[in-house]
Amino acid sequence: MFCQECVAACPDQALTYTADFRLAATTRESLVLRRDEIPVVRALEEHVRKLFGRSLKLREVCAGSCNGCEMELQALNNVVFDVSRFGVQFVASPRHADGLIVTGPVTENMRVALLNTYEAVPSPKLVIAVGACAISGGPFRDGPEVHDGVEQFLPVDLDIPGCPPHPLTILDGLLRLLGRIEHGTRRR
Repeated sequence: MFCQECVAACPDQALTYTADFRLAATTRESLVLRRDEIPVVRALEEHVRKLFGRSLKLREVCAGSCNGCEMELQALNNVVFDVSRFGVQFVASPRHADGLIVTGPVTENMRVALLNTYEAVPSPKLVIAVGACAISGGPFRDGPEVHDGVEQFLPVDLDIPGCPPHPLTILDGLLRLLGRIEHGTRRR
């Protein structure tokens, strides 16, 4: 969460605030940073990128979120971020998707719907966890009807932290996963 209350409450500076938007990672362990590190996002293997071609179609599944992450995902489609110029599009049907973007902690009421949607996506498929809830349950962690994130049900290819994550964080994570940028620089 970016309100800085946690920073103020932590006198030993174990938590610090950063304006760096490069926060996405391909492993949960890479989300824990030391000083000025940038999380590691391993680009998809070349043969998988060739299968997707120059585009990536994603189906968003709200698995019980507060809708903050959905608003930031929607912002990716505005004229400022214009995610479609990078070949990334949101689609209405999982059968037309290359992967899922999952938000929310995966509530019991959404568990079956999430699993069914995942099964409908043709292989090879990606799973991207967007927001603290999808990664670990966020503020809803250990709730009686919450499963504390998508990773216990589906293999996650990219974690994009935040509550909610900034659109630049989401875009940076997607582009690094696709191998279009490396460490914040454009790939030629």
